[in-house]
Amino acid sequence: MADTWYETLDRPDGETIAYVRSLAASPEAAPGASPADSRPGVMFLGGFVSDMTGTKATHLEALCRARGQAFVRFDYQGHGVSSGRFAEGNIGRWAEDAVAVLDHVALGPQILVGSSMGGWIAVLAALARPSRVAGLVGVAAAPDFSEELIRRRLDAAALDALAKTGRCEIPGSEGEPPTPITQQFLDDGRRHLVLGAPIPLACPVRLIHALDDPDVPWSQSLRLAEALTTEDVRLTLVKQAGHRLSRPEDLALMTAAVIELSGGVGPALA
Repeated sequence: MADTWYETLDRPDGETIAYVRSLAASPEAAPGASPADSRPGVMFLGGFVSDMTGTKATHLEALCRARGQAFVRFDYQGHGVSSGRFAEGNIGRWAEDAVAVLDHVALGPQILVGSSMGGWIAVLAALARPSRVAGLVGVAAAPDFSEELIRRRLDAAALDALAKTGRCEIPGSEGEPPTPITQQFLDDGRRHLVLGAPIPLACPVRLIHALDDPDVPWSQSLRLAEALTTEDVRLTLVKQAGHRLSRPEDLALMTAAVIELSGGVGPALA
């Protein structure tokens, strides 16, 4: 390991994806490698303009360490400590990053836990590698948000800026600074929409969303549940929780979903 707190995965275009990986209790017990521990690993996929140091990611890492369960968290291109510029990224590229981590970093079958945009990326990664995904957990999942929650809400000034310069800014989430949006990001997002047709996944899915989410309406998770072809889908709605869903009681819901999809064995995190 390098003299940093993370490792890096080299991408064919020269960019690097930063990640942190915790293996199972022993090499022999790596998920999918031995009948002694058949639990899947857990892979966290962060949100838009987020990174792998957030509350949910580190909570899940601590949970998995306590359970002796493999875990991976990472940063997409242009996020956190990965290389690249955020403004050059898009949904397709970030989904490719997730698949690259799934292919080259994670071991065996995985439970993909996607926060906000990460819920959309998790669906795309699962569609690309269905045999590697044991389950999905969406926390305030935001499928198709580039089209439905950004493009369709742009005001005249933002549309004019896009037409003239190819970029504009939108207000940040929950008090964060404004976020740059490019025309190429919106166009790429349109090529990766998932809610307009059945989503052919067979794995179990657990979705958690706040009724009063100011950024991503809970109807996005409901529509995702309806579009998924698997019959094993459960949506939990939470009052007065906001978008981040990082309160202790929210983290407990996420924890319970991960443990359930892991086979319901092993200790929870106090």
